[in-house]
Amino acid sequence: MDSAELSRLYDAHAAGLFHYLLGFAKAEADARDLLQEVFIRLAKVRPMDAAWKNERAFIYRIAHNLAVDWLRQRRTKDRVLEECAEDAAGRFDPGGDPDAREFAARLRAAFSELPDEQRSVAQLKLWEGLTFEEISEAQDIPLNTAASRYRYALDKLRTLLRPIYGELQ
Repeated sequence: MDSAELSRLYDAHAAGLFHYLLGFAKAEADARDLLQEVFIRLAKVRPMDAAWKNERAFIYRIAHNLAVDWLRQRRTKDRVLEECAEDAAGRFDPGGDPDAREFAARLRAAFSELPDEQRSVAQLKLWEGLTFEEISEAQDIPLNTAASRYRYALDKLRTLLRPIYGELQ
């Protein structure tokens, strides 16, 4: 598809597609990513395809399929993050010591308050012993992003756990 046709399609459909995708994604950034993917797919389609009988329906079908795939991936990612959080909670098992149980409960609570991105990096670094390079590769994020997410996670954990530190003194 040539750029003039793609521009025409964007002008005609982008606003409606964005609002449609926002209904799935709930976050503007995710909806914009999905919208971009719609037009990447459209750029690869030949305009003479039989599917183009109804241009608008065809474009929305692409958007819908992408959104459904995105939701499936998101649910899988969320489920894996929950399983990792549950697994990490088991690492806080204090045994029979009541003080250790209290500390473990507060640590679990503080850990659960971290944003998903920070929590997953902190888990990989603290409990799995991965390097920032390995985390960067595993999560397909820049090395500096992995390091900064870890730093932000530690800062938030320090803030959340500061009261218990005072009690232990």
